[in-house]
Amino acid sequence: MKKALIVGIDDYSGVPLKGCVNDAVSVASLLEKNGDGSPNFSVKLLTSNTENVNCDILVDALEKLFQGNAETALFYFAGHGLINQAGEGYIVAQDGRKGAYGASLYDILTLANQAYPSIKSSVIILDSCHSGSMGEISSFASSDKISTIGNGVTILTACHRSQTAVEYDGHGLFTGILLDSLSGSAADICGRITPASVYSHVDQILGPWDQRPIYKANVQTFITLREVTPKVSLSILRNLLKYFPNESDIFPLDPSFEPDRENIPEHLRHIPVNEEHTRIFKELQLCNRHSLIMPVEAEHMYYAAINSTGCKLTALGAHYRKLELIR
Repeated sequence: MKKALIVGIDDYSGVPLKGCVNDAVSVASLLEKNGDGSPNFSVKLLTSNTENVNCDILVDALEKLFQGNAETALFYFAGHGLINQAGEGYIVAQDGRKGAYGASLYDILTLANQAYPSIKSSVIILDSCHSGSMGEISSFASSDKISTIGNGVTILTACHRSQTAVEYDGHGLFTGILLDSLSGSAADICGRITPASVYSHVDQILGPWDQRPIYKANVQTFITLREVTPKVSLSILRNLLKYFPNESDIFPLDPSFEPDRENIPEHLRHIPVNEEHTRIFKELQLCNRHSLIMPVEAEHMYYAAINSTGCKLTALGAHYRKLELIR
C-alpha cells in the first residue's frame, strides 16, 4: 500500500547534469526495502539513461502516482528546476523548453492534494533548483492561483525558492544527506525514519552558508519512509513499563548491579554480583546511551549503582514508555 515514483534526469540537451540518475537509482534502492530486507515501497523508476523522460511521460507518471488507493504515495525528483517569468515553479523534463518545461509545482501539489483521502499520505521530495517555491501562495499570486498544502501532504526540498541545488561527489548535496538519513542516520529509537527526521538531519548538516532545505507539511498521522534496526529493541522498551510503573518513579540501583569488582571501591567488593541485576543494568545502560533514562545524583550510571542511588526516565524515555503503554 506504499508506492513511489522516482525520477532522475541527467541528459538535458542544453545543460546536462551528472548526479541525478545516480541519485534516483540510490533513493529507489533504499526505499524498495526496509533495513531487514522486508518490502517497503513499490517503486517506479524513471531515469534518463534508460529512457527519454519527456514532458508527456513525466506528467503521465505523476498522474498515475496520485491515482487509486494507497497508504503513502511518494514522489522524488532529481533534475533541473526553474521559476518562469510569471513566478511559477517547474521541474524540467528531458525535453523541457519555454512554454513546456515539464511539470509545474502547482500542478504536482494539486494532484497530491486531490488524492486525499484515497491516498492517506503524499510525500514530495525535490532535489532541484528553486524547489522551495512549492506550496508558496505568493508564487502564483500573479496568475490568481492559490497553492495550499492539503491534508496528508508533506514537502521536502533541497533549497529555498531563490537558491540552486548543488551537486557534490557524484550526488546532489541534498540527496547525499537524504541517502545517509534513509540508511539509518535519521532513525528514531525504534528505527523509524520520517520526513521530519530526515529534514532535521539535513538541516543540521547543511550550514548557514549552504543551500537551505525546506520542510512543509499538513499531517496528523505518523509517516514512516523506511524502517531500520531499532537502536533499542522493542522488548527492552516494553520493559520500561516494568522498571518504571509510574513516569516519576526512580529505579533503585546498588553495587550488585555492577559486574566490575576490580575497579569499584574496596569496601564494596564483598557485595556479590547479582546476574539478574547485571542483565537489567545492561538494558538500563543502553537506554541511558540513547537518552531514555538518566542517573540520579550521579554523573554516570556506574556511579549511580556504586553509590546506591538509582535512575529515572528522561522526557524522551517517558514518551517511549507511553508509546509502549498505548500498545
